[in-house]
Amino acid sequence: MKTLSNRLIRPGLAGLLCLTALGAAHADGGRMMPRDMPKAYIAECAACHTAYSPGLLPARSWQRIMTGLDKHYGTDASLDDATVRQLSTWLQANAGTYKRVNEEPPQDRLTRSAWFERKHHEIPSAVWKHASIKSAANCGACHTGADRGDFDDDNIRMPAGVSLGKRWYWKD
Repeated sequence: MKTLSNRLIRPGLAGLLCLTALGAAHADGGRMMPRDMPKAYIAECAACHTAYSPGLLPARSWQRIMTGLDKHYGTDASLDDATVRQLSTWLQANAGTYKRVNEEPPQDRLTRSAWFERKHHEIPSAVWKHASIKSAANCGACHTGADRGDFDDDNIRMPAGVSLGKRWYWKD
């Protein structure tokens, strides 16, 4: 009897654990920030902008970004060779591979990707220019979990100072 129950329970538990892990990975879609984020990513990249989860862009986009740091969107963001290698390896290993990020957005900008534009199409350009937001690339202005790669619609807040007429963009 004990042997029969072990034969039934162990595979069932193993299958349940696998489905749970797959479900979590699928729900995340590769957007969540990997746990093994190098300290250099925070020190170098997040010092100027949101530390974007590598899963938000495909590998080719990250490759171009890392080889063009001397002209990084109008700024010289050059790093030493060892740091570039470390961050490039990590970004490539964690780059987005799922359907919505398979495309390479124009100029490798997240805010120009088709999925970003679909998700934000109702927000007028004036909102992006608001003093508390500044640009569409400032994910943390509205997404409270942006630093963790969490862009769930339930965790959106309305930035300070946004007028009542524009509040309908935020569901809080």
